This record gives sequence, C-alpha cells and structure tokens, in this order.
Amino acid sequence: MDQSTMTGRLLVAAPLLQEDSFRRSVVFVVDDTADGTLGVILNRPLGMAVDEVVTDWGAYASEPAVMFSGGPVGADSGIALGAAGAGEPPPGWSPLEGLAPGLCLDAVGVVDLDGPPQVLGTALGAFRVFAGYAGWGEGQLREEIDEGAWFVVDAVASDVFTTSPEGLWARVLRRQGGRMALLSTYPDDPTMN
Repeated sequence: MDQSTMTGRLLVAAPLLQEDSFRRSVVFVVDDTADGTLGVILNRPLGMAVDEVVTDWGAYASEPAVMFSGGPVGADSGIALGAAGAGEPPPGWSPLEGLAPGLCLDAVGVVDLDGPPQVLGTALGAFRVFAGYAGWGEGQLREEIDEGAWFVVDAVASDVFTTSPEGLWARVLRRQGGRMALLSTYPDDPTMN
C-alpha cells in the first residue's frame, strides 16, 4: 500500500499496543504532511453531550451525540468533522487536503465551529466533535508503523461517523480479511486465553 500520504486513512492499533491513550484505538488521519501527522480517535466517546461543550451544535451531532476524545494532545481544543451533502459545499466546511489516492471521502471535511450552526449544521449529513487530537512529529508515525504498532487501512465515511464506536476496532480489522480479521478476536487480556 502506498503510504506517501495517509490523509483519509485509518490507523488501527495493533493488539500489542497497550498505551492507554491508543489501546484498541482507530485513528482517522485528518492531515499528513512532511512535518507530521494529525488525526482523531474515532472510538472514544466521552460522557458529555456536544451542547455542554460547543453551544448550539448539539442538535446537529451524529449519534451518539456526545463529544469524542480525539486524542491526548490539546484536550482543551476541538476538531469537528462533517459530511457535506450533495451540491455546493456549505460555507464553513473544508474538504480534507491531500487525500490518499482511491479513497471515496470527498464529502468528509473539517467544520469551522465559529460558523453559524443553524446554516452549516443543516447542510451536513453527519457531524462529530472531538476534544483533542492525536499528533506525531516528522517521521514519528512512520517509525511506529515500522515497529508494528499500527495497521494502515483505508477509511470509509461510516467509520468516521459510526453510530456504534465501541465495536469499531474489531469491525475495521474484520473487513480487512486474512490475518487482520483473525486479530479482531484478540482477547483483552491474552493471559486469560
């Protein structure tokens, strides 16, 4: 797989990656450049409603309509992703730049939370807000991939806006087939196997 750009791809934590922040995580890569990589964890819902943090946006949040922990960096900042409907892209929505070739994610982009939610929110087919993000400096992520900490696989829009984030890690691995599908059943505690 060409990994020259990973924007729009998923980083799926290998079962042996036990760091609390990333254990069994699925990270959607929002931006990948020579300077580094930024992504958000798709399967870490938090217990607070979107409206508790981002006023007036809760009515537009996809189910589950809660904040998600995007990662361990900048937890006091937010990143919002939305799926634009057909037609002209709404103001305040920007497509992902430099998408990996062959991905069908043209409708997925970044939402400007300073824009008017009544206009932008109604123009989106899906919407999710992440507190914080996952970030890697120049070359750092590629080293982790080479060490076997991450699998890099193609994303689909339903991964980004999944209604059942708790099972996303296993679902993404299963759909890859082969060895990765087998890893989807890896026990939480291998010593109990």
